[in-house]
Amino acid sequence: MKKLKPSILELMKQNREELLRDREKMEKIERRLEEKHASQK
Repeated sequence: MKKLKPSILELMKQNREELLRDREKMEKIERRLEEKHASQK
């Protein structure tokens, strides 16, 4: 019965991995924007 619900630790680990992925995406986008600004000057 208990196996139906994923444990909180599993959820937290999953969340952390998703947050890390999102942060990497945001950093890539920010870098791209900075490069655009630098090339416009």
